[in-house]
Amino acid sequence: MAPSKAINIELKAQQQAILRRQLESGYYDNPSEVIGDALRALDQRETAYDDFLRAKVKASLANKRPNVPIDEAFTRARRAIARKGKATKRGA
Repeated sequence: MAPSKAINIELKAQQQAILRRQLESGYYDNPSEVIGDALRALDQRETAYDDFLRAKVKASLANKRPNVPIDEAFTRARRAIARKGKATKRGA
C-alpha cells in the first residue's frame, strides 16, 4: 500500500453530521477510516455500474433484431407518450 499523505477537505454540515455519527457508532476509530470506507464503497458502486453498462451494451450488440433509425425511434416514443397522456387524462 502506498504511504499516506495528509490532505485537507471541507465538509458541509450534513457531511460533518454523517462523519460524527459514524465515529460515535464506535465502528470507526478516526475520520480517515470513515473516509476510506466511503471511498471504497464509491469505487465499488462505480465498478458495479460500469459492469452493468458493459453487460447492457454486450446484450444490445448480440441482439439480432434489425436496427431502427433514430428518427423512427423518436416517432415511436412520441406516439407512446401521447397514448399514455390520453389514457391518463381519461382516467383522471
